[in-house]
Amino acid sequence: MKLSVITDEIDSALERALQVVQEFPIEQVELRTLWGVNIAEADEGTLSRARQLLRQAGLGVCSIASPVFKTDLFGIRERGAMHGAAEQPLEKHFELLQHCVEIAQFFDAPLIRIFAFWRAGELTPERAGHIVQMLERALPYAERAGILLGLENEHACQVGTGAELAQVLTRIGSPWLRAVWDPGNAFVLGEAASAGYAAIQPWVAHIHVKDAIREPDSTVRWVIIGEGEIGYAQHLAQIAQSGYHGFISLETHARVDGLSQAEVSRRCLRALLGLIASNMSDSSDISDRAKDSGGHYVGTIG
Repeated sequence: MKLSVITDEIDSALERALQVVQEFPIEQVELRTLWGVNIAEADEGTLSRARQLLRQAGLGVCSIASPVFKTDLFGIRERGAMHGAAEQPLEKHFELLQHCVEIAQFFDAPLIRIFAFWRAGELTPERAGHIVQMLERALPYAERAGILLGLENEHACQVGTGAELAQVLTRIGSPWLRAVWDPGNAFVLGEAASAGYAAIQPWVAHIHVKDAIREPDSTVRWVIIGEGEIGYAQHLAQIAQSGYHGFISLETHARVDGLSQAEVSRRCLRALLGLIASNMSDSSDISDRAKDSGGHYVGTIG
């Protein structure tokens, strides 16, 4: 397992986010918004500035966290966060996908995160069939570029759990479509992390982590990793035992009164490192990690 983070969860200003990233054993980051602008809408100057900062920091990009297919297909009942992107009609999303492919190539990123349309109730076989048709139209964009598409389970989208993600992926036999597993999103919809991961484990190419608790009124509140109800100690053990060697990417989400998002993210990253280390105690992946004289983590995970 390799540690990563969605940079704007630390700070929308990339240079400030990277200052925190460099305190940890992170070699590649995930990009979503840059200086308040969604990466899919950033101009050439912004992208070039970001690439230069990453090169100066010696960091790569493991994923472009795009908004592709965050749009209506079935009649909207719920919308989710757009993270600075403007919502576009369905047919525009294929142009958007091509643009995101070009952005991924610009950053040498091997994966583009995509979604499965706004949620409109249960995932029926008919709806799954429509989603499969749209994804099959998208696959040639990825195949031509040699870049993976990672379909994320997103609670505001029609595919929100591991079980729902498996329903779609079992119907598409392409090596260019894989799963982005997010146990936090599954938790919102009432799915246990262990069950969701078991359903989609053969397809997982990338993992997002955030922790949460369910309030008495059934709303979900995001908290520091390890302080919530998802059960990351057990879940990371399950992931390690499955043989997963990809990225575990922090999507902080938590808010703590009196703390900046940079500090909240630091606390999450420290907690996540500890949990990963406890599940890899027999591996040199973690045991080789050390701290430099400034107290920063150096070395790699995985």
